[in-house]
Amino acid sequence: MTAGAARQPLTFPPFLRSPPFPGIAPSVATISEAAIECDGEVADDLLDLIRDARVGGAFWAGANDPWTQVAQVQSIKASADDDVALVAGLLDVPVIGQDGVRIDPAMLHATLKRRIAAARYRDCFSGAPVDAAQAVAQLADWRRHLDGNRGIAAACGMAFWKREAMRHFLWDGQRSPPFLSAPQGVRRARYGRGALAIWPSRVPPTLVADAQAQGVQLVRVEDGFLRSRGLGAALHPPGSIVVDRSGIYYNALAANDLETLLATQDFSPALVERAARLRARICASGVTKYGQDTGRLPDLPTGRRTVLAIGQVDDDLSVQLGGAGVVGNLDFLGQVRRAEPDAWIIYRPHPDVEAGHRKGHLADATVLTYADAIDRGSPLMALVQAVDEVHVLSSLTGFEALMRGCRVTVHGMPFYAGWGLTRDLASPVARRGRQLLLDELVAAALILYPRYLDPVTRLPCGPEVMTDRLANGAVPPTTWLIRLRSMQGKLRRFMTLTAEYLHG
Repeated sequence: MTAGAARQPLTFPPFLRSPPFPGIAPSVATISEAAIECDGEVADDLLDLIRDARVGGAFWAGANDPWTQVAQVQSIKASADDDVALVAGLLDVPVIGQDGVRIDPAMLHATLKRRIAAARYRDCFSGAPVDAAQAVAQLADWRRHLDGNRGIAAACGMAFWKREAMRHFLWDGQRSPPFLSAPQGVRRARYGRGALAIWPSRVPPTLVADAQAQGVQLVRVEDGFLRSRGLGAALHPPGSIVVDRSGIYYNALAANDLETLLATQDFSPALVERAARLRARICASGVTKYGQDTGRLPDLPTGRRTVLAIGQVDDDLSVQLGGAGVVGNLDFLGQVRRAEPDAWIIYRPHPDVEAGHRKGHLADATVLTYADAIDRGSPLMALVQAVDEVHVLSSLTGFEALMRGCRVTVHGMPFYAGWGLTRDLASPVARRGRQLLLDELVAAALILYPRYLDPVTRLPCGPEVMTDRLANGAVPPTTWLIRLRSMQGKLRRFMTLTAEYLHG
């Protein structure tokens, strides 16, 4: 377009546009809006980014998205302004015009640049203006999220209070899977030739064998490593989940998607730099999986080695499948004392156990046969950084301690062990052994593996948005179910402590 030429509104939607997320107002989800023709330059590098990310047009439409359609043909017949023609131009697939003559690829690129320049772009999480490259990055994250949900025919084991969030998490661009019982889910997945998404701890023990016998792939869903404030056991819906098609991250007995990422991913410099920025952001904000505590730090002895031992939930699957033979908190504490015979050990119980929701409570007298002190409610990350070393079985606290540059000894085999970043006391896992940088671990565990749901917009988001929301106190509203669960936990804990007192 020449200078001084009349500007005319475009009659077609922006090429870079948001998916129609269900239940989300378009005004909230939109990252672009059609503007008038403009003279802004669009670099060839941006077209490369779009091609690599496979975004633009209705990229969320599964088998009907232009990228999938073009990849399956040798040429297409379309007008130069059609989304499918612009995608074909990026993929070097010949486009035949209505007159039967091939359209010059240079013309297709010029048309695409005009379409990109003729839109305004916004950050859908803050409302702030962004450039087209930032819009492409957001669409790329959404594409990865939606592609990860393809082929999920049904879901089971999802607690009813999580289902609203799970519908958003598992939407594939066209639909969310129905929530069914285990037998119904297996049947639907078998007949639909799809996968069954399950919450492993909430399905019958026979489901895995039943699904395998019927040729149904299982997709395991669990809480991610950054979540909304509040405990899952207290019915706070997750702000982050993982969707794993080959296993699950806490099971050290078998391969899983996170372990495969850590063992094989080619971590680009840009991804590692993003992970470093994210790690700094998390550490500066004080965000942890369990939220921020407000108590005071305990007094630590001077001139003596100090060790923090992190308790867990005794019957948690991460203990059963990643504990490397260590059975529960009492066994773990004994192992810590044997590994640190001269250290001053402080024991930190798990918050779900302290709240009375889960198993693993140890009487204070029992704890103090191995530890020198018990900590409840001090700022956990401050305490982690105050001691000489952190000992964990399979707790995520070990990963959070690593992110803050702390020394971590691991008695089990959690996902972050076996990569040269921790002192590992368990037998090594043959699938591991690659020497990783800390920010490569962070990139896989916090960027590539999980999904996040913004508690404000309810849109899929990146870990940076989730970190900022958590740091600013943005949380879903407290429901009557959460209040009831809290009361149940307090009653259960009161009964436990009363029994301890009566029995000495």
